[in-house]
Amino acid sequence: MKMANAYLVVRIRGQADVPYWATHTMTLLKLDKKYRATILPAKDNTLGMLKKVQHYVSWIELDASLAKELIDKKARKSGYQKITPEDLKELGFASTDELATALSEGKATLSKLKPLKPWFALAPPRLGFKRSTKRLYGQKGVLGQNKELDTIVRRMI
Repeated sequence: MKMANAYLVVRIRGQADVPYWATHTMTLLKLDKKYRATILPAKDNTLGMLKKVQHYVSWIELDASLAKELIDKKARKSGYQKITPEDLKELGFASTDELATALSEGKATLSKLKPLKPWFALAPPRLGFKRSTKRLYGQKGVLGQNKELDTIVRRMI
């Protein structure tokens, strides 16, 4: 099995009744609220953290096209303002394509790219989730490692 370079992680469940350890792990992953998404480079401990909170989040290996869509439409900087081409140049990227590729290959980390917010705030998916949000992907749900997450996320943008 080849290692993914980066994961797109989306928090599906809200804040109520979440045990402390799960809240803490999700805070480290920068997923403080429901429908927050973030991009994590694949390190040895990434998958462990995701497995630990798999009953609250959903994740997928990230491809550059989805990363670009997220950056174009949902990336924000402080003050919740949209990103300008000048901001990208300051970060050392020529275009959103270049930033998307760097993120999807695990070369760049959102939390290291100041002044960008380390997460994307998504809306609930248009037309809803087609599967249960309380069960894992293998059990007809959307949680955990979810191969169909990219289509869901495109409906959330």
